[in-house]
Amino acid sequence: MVMDINEIREYLPHRYPFLLVDRVTQLAIGESIVAYKNVSINEPFFNGHFPHHPIMPGVLVIEALAQVCGILGFKTVNKLPADGYVYYLVGSDKVRFKRPVLPGDQLTLEADVIKGKRGIWKFACRAKVDGELACEAEIICAERKVA
Repeated sequence: MVMDINEIREYLPHRYPFLLVDRVTQLAIGESIVAYKNVSINEPFFNGHFPHHPIMPGVLVIEALAQVCGILGFKTVNKLPADGYVYYLVGSDKVRFKRPVLPGDQLTLEADVIKGKRGIWKFACRAKVDGELACEAEIICAERKVA
């Protein structure tokens, strides 16, 4: 299954400059997801992080991973933000950064379900550049109904 940016926008409430997923290339409902983000020098955070040595902030790498977790969660329970639901990033464990993410990189985002129970999901996540691990983390997301 492949999701382009139009379908991704149906499953994530985020918008520019905070939508950090460009395409989903693999998705096994209830199991795993693989997606990517094309990292461009035009990203607004590069103006200040850092002007003469631009690197993608680690917190945004984690956010990109959390967004793919949200897509997998929504697809698994067959819900949409339009139905009044949102996935919140509620925790991260075992976070490790292995290499910087630079302008021009394509950041591959991978997540596998560890467990899901009563709207709380735990995922094993990896972010890679050219097959090289850039970040790994366990991410916890919570599904919530919003008014």
